[in-house]
Amino acid sequence: MDAEQARQVDSVLRQLGIPGVVAPEDPENLTGPWRVYNQADPATRTDTTADVLVALAAEFEPSTPKRRSGPTRGFVLPPKKVDE
Repeated sequence: MDAEQARQVDSVLRQLGIPGVVAPEDPENLTGPWRVYNQADPATRTDTTADVLVALAAEFEPSTPKRRSGPTRGFVLPPKKVDE
């Protein structure tokens, strides 16, 4: 991802409470590719981009449809008309 996409990803991560630090692969090259890491320190950080993508997908996974509590097939019969 580029710097603009990284800014957007960082914003979404914060909104959803997903941990991660979005930073360039090469701290000296801000125009190069960016990734998500477990911490900001380039010397000790670990790339967690794949894990973060899984967490994001889980946040937006459609929930299973709820089952209806009533009948789903059948006939509706009107009440019998009572002669007056």
